[in-house]
Amino acid sequence: MAQFSIRRVLLDTDLTHASLQNAQMLGAQMRGAKLDGANLAGARITADISGGSLLRTILTGANLSADMKNQSMGLMRAVLRSANLSGADLRQADLSRADLEFASLTNANLTGASLRGALLGGANLTAVTVSEADFSGADLASARLVNPIGLAAAKNFDQAINLDRLLRE
Repeated sequence: MAQFSIRRVLLDTDLTHASLQNAQMLGAQMRGAKLDGANLAGARITADISGGSLLRTILTGANLSADMKNQSMGLMRAVLRSANLSGADLRQADLSRADLEFASLTNANLTGASLRGALLGGANLTAVTVSEADFSGADLASARLVNPIGLAAAKNFDQAINLDRLLRE
């Protein structure tokens, strides 16, 4: 399988149904990109995909966490602000310190994902599966948590911050 590396500006690009397993998307500017149904299983992503569409995207085992080793240009992490990740498969993904503010994660599968220190303020978490997901230090200010699946089996949910500002219906 070929290895893909994306390190440049790809604003509003269309990668619908692209096969990008184990891709390296490091520091790419992909705001508004369309990745619906793409396979990014095992990918390493520190790209800005704000406002992007990732409907039913496969991100199983992907690493979207902050790069804590290379800080010369600031915190490099996945930025998915206002992105649509509805129905995305994020099982076992590392979203530690990822920026998911105002993202839609409706019906997404976060089973076993790490959300340690993730920014989830204003995110829509309706019908999200969170069994075994680690919420330690995740910021849930104004996030909408409606009908979550597996919340009782989530890890460290009580250690998330701004739980008092979490919107539940």
